[in-house]
Amino acid sequence: MRILVFGNQAFSLVNFRSQLMQDLKQRGHEVYALAPNFDADLRSQLRAIGVESVDVALSRTGVNPFHDLRDIMQLWRVMRDVKPDLILAFTIKPVVYGIVVAAATGVARRYALITGLGYAFSANESVRDRLIQMIARLLYRVSLYGAHIVFMQNADDADEFVSRNIVSQNKISLINGTGVDLGDWPEMAAFHSPVTFTLAARLLGEKGIREYIEAARRVKSTHPDTRFLLLGSLDSNPSAIPEQEVRNWVAEGIVEWPGYVAMRPWLAQTSVFVLPSYREGVPRSTQEAMASGRAVITTDVPGCRETVIDGMNGYLVPPRNVEALEIAMLKFIENPLAIAEKGHRSRQLAEERFNVRNINARMISVMGA
Repeated sequence: MRILVFGNQAFSLVNFRSQLMQDLKQRGHEVYALAPNFDADLRSQLRAIGVESVDVALSRTGVNPFHDLRDIMQLWRVMRDVKPDLILAFTIKPVVYGIVVAAATGVARRYALITGLGYAFSANESVRDRLIQMIARLLYRVSLYGAHIVFMQNADDADEFVSRNIVSQNKISLINGTGVDLGDWPEMAAFHSPVTFTLAARLLGEKGIREYIEAARRVKSTHPDTRFLLLGSLDSNPSAIPEQEVRNWVAEGIVEWPGYVAMRPWLAQTSVFVLPSYREGVPRSTQEAMASGRAVITTDVPGCRETVIDGMNGYLVPPRNVEALEIAMLKFIENPLAIAEKGHRSRQLAEERFNVRNINARMISVMGA
């Protein structure tokens, strides 16, 4: 079978789906990775697992009808040239455009993976933003009509799609996030001194970054030796945090911001992983932290609550609540023995829920591949 896996960025496609593509390849399929902006290193990584990369133009954010028409026509040519038997598309534009074009060009088996509802489903008072969100939901509805199965990462997102009549319940298949290779992410020794909190995410308002910074400011006023890390890149999303704002936090001495960096070395110097997001699919960063044996503080919202059993491997706090976030942080500072105890339980939970081999096997089975 010839399979096309379509994402909105070459880096994220390789980072998040290379194990799935490798598992498909090992089952004897011909696999193509479709995304914008492949570089030599990413192509080399894919060649090493027997996957062919295909470049396509696709703007990740924004709605420009001329650019989008150009992207659709290029997608049409790719489908015509590659002639896939099956397409798996993830993130909003690949799902919206990829599934529609695949149906129009006769791709027999069409699957969508919704990794989170994101900006198109977040509350916003701006008339312009509400209009964009309405259009995005409509496009999802049209596109997913042509999908055979829609993979979703948590039950709340599935319920949202069904309640909005975007997709029917019988098309939905639930999976436990992206998953992690537990061998590649071994459990690390606990890190206690100084107690260090880490947030890793794109620098967007809905990731709860401003709440994290304010909680850090309060904690440092009484526990000045506590360390706070912010890992992540600036973004073009409408809710992106301006670079100057981030640099002001660094200058104030609240947080260290190395930018977008490899997670592993920073997790080694992390006591507790924090993600105060307003909503997620099931965050990969938290899964990696859990596999590495890190306690977690996150919000009691869709996607995030799937990663923490409150009081067992960390704490769930209400979204947008600085005080609750501060209290959860202080629990670890005042009882540092909990860092190792809850971190080990995170590893156990990762083994139960987030083994990428099990998640991939389920997806491959559902796709009949």
